[in-house]
Amino acid sequence: MAATPQNPAAATPRRKVSRHRGEGQWAAGHHTPLNGNEQFKKDDDGLNVRTRIETIYSKRGFDSIDPNDLRGRMRWWGLYTQRRPGIDGGKTAVLEPEELDDEYFMLRVRIDGGRLTTRQLRVIGEISQEFARGTADITDRQNVQYHWIRIEDVPEIWNRLEAVGLSTTEACGDTPRVVIGSPVAGIAEDEIIDGSSAIDEIHRRYIGSKEFSNLPRKFKTAISGSPLLDVAHEINDVAFVGVHHPEHGPGFDLWVGGGLSTNPKIGVRLGAWVPLAEVPDVWAGVIGIFRDYGYRRLRTRARLKFLVADWGAEKFRQVLEDEYLGRKLVDGPAPEQPVQQWRDHIGVHRQKDGRFYVGFAPRVGRVDGATLTKIADLAEAHGSGRVRTTVEQKMIVLDVEEDKVESLVEGLEALDLTARPSSFRRGTMACTGIEFCKLAIVETKQRGSQLIDELERRLPDFDEPLTINLNGCPNACARIQVADIGLKGQLVVNDKGEQVEGYQVHLGGALGLEAGFGRKVRGLKVTSEELPDYVERVLKRFQAEREDGERFATWAARASEEALS
Repeated sequence: MAATPQNPAAATPRRKVSRHRGEGQWAAGHHTPLNGNEQFKKDDDGLNVRTRIETIYSKRGFDSIDPNDLRGRMRWWGLYTQRRPGIDGGKTAVLEPEELDDEYFMLRVRIDGGRLTTRQLRVIGEISQEFARGTADITDRQNVQYHWIRIEDVPEIWNRLEAVGLSTTEACGDTPRVVIGSPVAGIAEDEIIDGSSAIDEIHRRYIGSKEFSNLPRKFKTAISGSPLLDVAHEINDVAFVGVHHPEHGPGFDLWVGGGLSTNPKIGVRLGAWVPLAEVPDVWAGVIGIFRDYGYRRLRTRARLKFLVADWGAEKFRQVLEDEYLGRKLVDGPAPEQPVQQWRDHIGVHRQKDGRFYVGFAPRVGRVDGATLTKIADLAEAHGSGRVRTTVEQKMIVLDVEEDKVESLVEGLEALDLTARPSSFRRGTMACTGIEFCKLAIVETKQRGSQLIDELERRLPDFDEPLTINLNGCPNACARIQVADIGLKGQLVVNDKGEQVEGYQVHLGGALGLEAGFGRKVRGLKVTSEELPDYVERVLKRFQAEREDGERFATWAARASEEALS
């Protein structure tokens, strides 16, 4: 039929009209699940899977596990399937999940605030030796991760952990993850305020509660009263940073919306000062906004940082005050810049009670159960019943008398746990990598350890603060974008035309001191084999070109691409 003024529809094809489903925000009335993850969470709360693990899966074995529990709800109790051995990085994004899954699990023990007693540490070490083939990696969120865990052993592991006050509750999944805190909270001479009681209260009220057990995605928290800004607050969903208010005294500056992965964002200040007693309520308000207004339609946009970017700080604070707190927050100052770049507490430091704490550096967070047990023994032999983990994959022994410090340092050295590390040992971190992670493309832990050895041999006098972070995939678990030298694992082509493991290089990222993301030099990728040569070359150019007192990140921001290649 020809189009006529009397029949305009004939000129325009009729289109199907569909109702826009929005971003899946509960607060907008969008409760219909828009993807598989949201569906399995609606079908059954992730916390409920524990009963099935204890009564069914641990008795009937791996093959009895429901797929939505295996690759979904079991994360609510710290369990991920690990990568099947022998699958190369080129197949990571090609194979189906069931083809990548091994019949063993990674199990994450949450350690809120990084705080452990030596008794707890000893139990962690014993579990490692008995059930995890000796594995026990320290993460950059103060946790400990086991590998090679069998589902049959999980109930017994939980019993042993919980007997000493530890758990794996909500260590993974779309939940409030571990609350990281200053590892020297309550003991440091220069501390602004001790946030430990707030961490404890958040844990008591909300961890394991169904009030916040179905979030759009994971939710990361940092609380520290240290002037060193020692918890990477800029890249957490919510962070409480110690400050002195000119009228109200010590409290916390509130930050929201930080995060890395493939779309990194530095958190933003809300300009609000929060007293210690109100931190748990304000925390609940922020996570409540995420639960209710967070984007659930696409997993790639389901982090709080995207909502904060769309709303801005002013609207976010207004919604927090009006809808969740029912009161105004007090305006407050920003934290001061730290006076030093290292904020890992490595070395020997006096506590405010006159005793000392000793921070030491494992290699890229890799330890084992036997070593952790020996650390507990060593700490107790030197008068300490407390240890800490840090957000740099390091550890600290607290409460050491002055006359026992040197003996402790020597004992740690005998375990290859130095309290006087090189800049390379001190500043290198690595994620789990292809050894166990199903998302990884390249190896990281062994590569990082070998890189330390090579750089110590080639540049024995290099003593500048420097961070080198290795990540096995683009997801930035090892914080590559905010490292001096960040290495993102990918497959690259070598000079023979062969596809091999390598890294895309990020240079000049930083936290604490002028926080920002590193730059990428166009086309700059290095093979794993070339990595020591590349890092040596760049560091020698930095030493030759730097201005007096200039940090690597500052130099990298102004250096020519030729100097960085």
